[in-house]
Amino acid sequence: MKTDNKLIGAGVLTAIAASLCCITPVLALITGTSGLVSTFSWFEPYRPYFISLTILVLGFAWYQKLKHKTQIDCNCATEEKPKFIQSKMFLGIVTAFAIVMLAFPFYSSIFYPKTERQIIVVDKSKIQKVEFTISGMTCASCGEQVNHEVNKLTGIISSNASYENGNAIVEFDNSKTNISEIEKAINSTGYSVTDKKEN
Repeated sequence: MKTDNKLIGAGVLTAIAASLCCITPVLALITGTSGLVSTFSWFEPYRPYFISLTILVLGFAWYQKLKHKTQIDCNCATEEKPKFIQSKMFLGIVTAFAIVMLAFPFYSSIFYPKTERQIIVVDKSKIQKVEFTISGMTCASCGEQVNHEVNKLTGIISSNASYENGNAIVEFDNSKTNISEIEKAINSTGYSVTDKKEN
């Protein structure tokens, strides 16, 4: 049964590793350490391998648990009930946990507060729109973290960060904030602004 425990442990670890790059921004938001966000972004290219490994390990654990055991006819004492950690119930809980972890990038945005602002613009000539090219973003959590940090600044009208495009388009009142302050806010997340251009 030690093998079952090792398989279950390996399944949990690979599921966590597969989603680590997307979990980190949420943890950074909760703990207030946004500079650590990009620390695990190097995991992203390996995510498909971790997902495959998780499925293989848990699939094999289920196979081991469900395969038909041949009964030897003897007058032996009946097998005692397995411990909870070796039960199908525990394996089911671990499998559900792994699924939740693997799906994390698809629902991570619910952990970020929505920043609804009422911006009063007196002079439309002061509205500026800038596109920042950002390196290091690997999933939707990364974009949400960038938006969260940028929206903390005064004068931000909208911030739309996209990990797919590797950018953030920010509209703001230049009498209340400026490009360098926005760039500093983006860089504080651990991702890096590599270029910027006005739209």
